[in-house]
Amino acid sequence: MRIRHTVAAVLAVALTTAGCGSSDSGGDDPVETTSSLAPASSTTTTATTTEATAAATSATCGDDLLARLTLRQKLAQLLNVGVTGAADAQAIVESEQIGGIFIGSWTDASMLTDGLVPQVAAQSALPLMVTIDEEGGRVSRVGDLFGPDPSARVTAQTMTVDETYRMAFERGQELKSLGITVDFAPDVDVSSQPDDSVIGDRSFSDDPEVVTQYAGAYARGLIDAGIMPVLKHFPGHGSASGDSHTGAVTTPPIEQLQQSDLVPYRSLVSPEVGVMLGHLDVPGLTGGLPASISPAAVDLLRSGAYGGPAFGGVIFTDDLSGMRAITDTYGITEAVEAAMVAGVNQALWLTTDEVPAVLDHLEQVVAEGTLSPEWVDESVRTVTRAKGALDC
Repeated sequence: MRIRHTVAAVLAVALTTAGCGSSDSGGDDPVETTSSLAPASSTTTTATTTEATAAATSATCGDDLLARLTLRQKLAQLLNVGVTGAADAQAIVESEQIGGIFIGSWTDASMLTDGLVPQVAAQSALPLMVTIDEEGGRVSRVGDLFGPDPSARVTAQTMTVDETYRMAFERGQELKSLGITVDFAPDVDVSSQPDDSVIGDRSFSDDPEVVTQYAGAYARGLIDAGIMPVLKHFPGHGSASGDSHTGAVTTPPIEQLQQSDLVPYRSLVSPEVGVMLGHLDVPGLTGGLPASISPAAVDLLRSGAYGGPAFGGVIFTDDLSGMRAITDTYGITEAVEAAMVAGVNQALWLTTDEVPAVLDHLEQVVAEGTLSPEWVDESVRTVTRAKGALDC
């Protein structure tokens, strides 16, 4: 397989970012306590310095940023919404300052070919998360622009791990040149399903160690190109029955997933990646709920109880509006609420029309106490840190 060598030039994107700590104190630098004061006794100076040090120590990373955001703006940072094109994207970013947009198969290709993503991102007061599904094979959004990449299964069968890294690095550079910041790849499902099944050739292998090696190389390539990879579909879609696009999906029991499906996550989870939860009912874990809205599934990942590191990064849902494993039971406002109550940081769905109603509903959910302001603040910190708006 020949690796591509022609990469589009990276577009310069000017984004407004916010640092850590008080803007008056220069981020994490110590607070100056005497420069604007009249001479004082050593006792007064010591007391003042002690008070300032205590205040600086008690300050939480990002408090200055959070203080500048309304509750609605904080909640908007937790939404990642599909757009039909640049005009749609720009309108919703301007009106609601949502945290992220999703470029899907239905999005007007001119948004990419005409270099319009930076224009949209410039309307956001905080860095805009621009997400895409680019796995290679049958799940590709930029193959027509840059040439096709093979599916995960073909990659593992025909390429070395080093070649896979280089392929992902080049694709990541291409995505970066378009203004993309996040790729919902690699798929780390462990599967022996036929190629054309819901996972099928999107899986590198039915051997968890092979998946770990190849998905790890792919993720490293994206990271080194400046793209955040998102591992999916936690806790494992590879042996599940059914297709969540068309109905409910059940996996083998959690004990079985621990032996196979969860193995790659133990090596691949890190602060540099995101993780997407699938709409998967996991016996022994989720109690009949899809993992994407299950507190138990979120806790499994956050705590490290799957056998790997505790995860403090961004957790995404799979699409909440176009997959019947969710929509047969939940409307979009209820689904987003359930995801956030479960602890998910990024609720993903496909159209911007519902954003105002979702935010109205979430504001009410916070007012009622179902969703705590403290969790909202912490989730905003997690998201903005991943987007480069916090360096602590």
